[in-house]
Amino acid sequence: MASLAATARRPLLWLLLLLLAAAANLYWWRLGRPVALPDAPAGRIACVSYTPFHQPGESALDPRAVVTPQRIDRDLRALSARFSCVRTYSVGGGMDAVPRIAQRYGMQVLLGIWLARDAAANERELAAGIALARQYRDTVRAVVVGNEVMLRGELTAPALAAYIGRVRRATALPVTYADVSDFWLCVPANPRCQGFHRDLAPAVSFLTIHVLPYWEDRPVAVGDAVAHVRDVVARLRAAYPGREVLIGETGWPSAGRQRAGAVPSRVNEARFVREFLVWAAQAHVPYNLIEAFDQPWKRALEGTAGGYWGLFDARYRPKFPLRGPVVEEPRWRQGPALGAALALLFALPALARRGWRERAGVAALLLAGDATGAALAAQLRYMGMAERDAFEWGVAAACTLAALATCALIAAALARWLGDGAPALALDCGATALQRKRGGGPGRGLGLARFGWLFGAALVALLLAFDARYRDFLLPLYAPPVAGFALLALTGIGARRPLALEERLLAGWVGASAAVTLAEEGWANAHAWAWAALCLVLAAAVLLPDRIARRRAGAGGPQPAA
Repeated sequence: MASLAATARRPLLWLLLLLLAAAANLYWWRLGRPVALPDAPAGRIACVSYTPFHQPGESALDPRAVVTPQRIDRDLRALSARFSCVRTYSVGGGMDAVPRIAQRYGMQVLLGIWLARDAAANERELAAGIALARQYRDTVRAVVVGNEVMLRGELTAPALAAYIGRVRRATALPVTYADVSDFWLCVPANPRCQGFHRDLAPAVSFLTIHVLPYWEDRPVAVGDAVAHVRDVVARLRAAYPGREVLIGETGWPSAGRQRAGAVPSRVNEARFVREFLVWAAQAHVPYNLIEAFDQPWKRALEGTAGGYWGLFDARYRPKFPLRGPVVEEPRWRQGPALGAALALLFALPALARRGWRERAGVAALLLAGDATGAALAAQLRYMGMAERDAFEWGVAAACTLAALATCALIAAALARWLGDGAPALALDCGATALQRKRGGGPGRGLGLARFGWLFGAALVALLLAFDARYRDFLLPLYAPPVAGFALLALTGIGARRPLALEERLLAGWVGASAAVTLAEEGWANAHAWAWAALCLVLAAAVLLPDRIARRRAGAGGPQPAA
């Protein structure tokens, strides 16, 4: 049975190498396929949220940040080709120039006045906003007094209603307040909603709601997202008969973590926006899309997804057309190209070393290199979307290089096993390897690498268990080394020496965390399933060889050195 099992492992290993290389390249091929979507109605889009801090390093949270009129002019000139209106959120930091420049391009403005806890800052915003609304009353369509200030718990409904009344009397323009739909629909028994219906609703000229299916407490998949928006609007109209309802924010992110069945992607953003525009035109619903430009600074607050709600990227390029097919990744060929390059790089040392010129070993290196390169190309793509500053880029680059080095060591071990029948290695775990003063070799390096990835996976699993909402699943980083360690376990490499206690404990937690992740994320989250699968595979790749090694040790079998 043992020889039969050993014989069966070899073709299985070849099959898995082929499948991994094919899957990594198929991933990129699918990213490059045009996806047919409904066309948006012809004509201009009604309105879009505009925040000018869309260049790297800029942040609307910086109290010293000031945007120049030249930047606003460049932004609005680009937006005026597609949009009839912009919604702003503050009049500070140079944003008081927006009405004047919007007037130049024939655009209207939903003028935002930012309110928070600071009463003095509120007074400055109110004074500036009222002055602008009076001066540009032909450009300012309405004044939005406060944005989600009730959601943040920074003002009470009576205090907010008093501010709204002041602006309404001073400007004689329509005045509203913008918040998530749950607050407009909240029950009076909710402490955070006290006075909302009694004091706030009568104070506004019309209701402004935010409906973001991706961010709902129960996220909505993109296929049901427009229907969800439609249902929310219907509920608002039923709760406030005869009152006008403006959708003040709605949209979909083009990148980020999956939430339940809600998947951020360029194609899904295009699908939501197009389907929403079709419905809004048919239902004659006033709306404002979020948002004009991607906002990198929002990633600090809302994770990767927070920075990718824009219809334009930071370089003024539309992220997708409003008509015709949409491609998720126009540069998709870079993934297979990196796979091919890394395949050659992995195989070169084998060709240069006399003992590795067997065709099987070289073929194994080519397949492993191709799979690794295509997979790590996905990690590079992710880094370009997720990392915000030099520190994050440095950490991500170090981890990516570690993944590459780990996969190179694994590929070499697999090539020896498949090519020249070299004996399996004994992997030392981290603590054991560091305690040994002599020895080394590939078994020691692989043991340290396995311990490092196991420790990292345990840490990520811990963070996902207790603080998951804005954290990404690090799938493209962990998939290559985890797959490699699984292949090593299949060969029997690592089954020659029992593990230290700390490595067994880490592996046990990583495996158990898969159930925790699925319980928290829900069964519809494919990203959560993929991460759970990686955790289970990594735990199995560590614990199963350890079990074999302990059985051998109990039977008095030999324990060869690395």
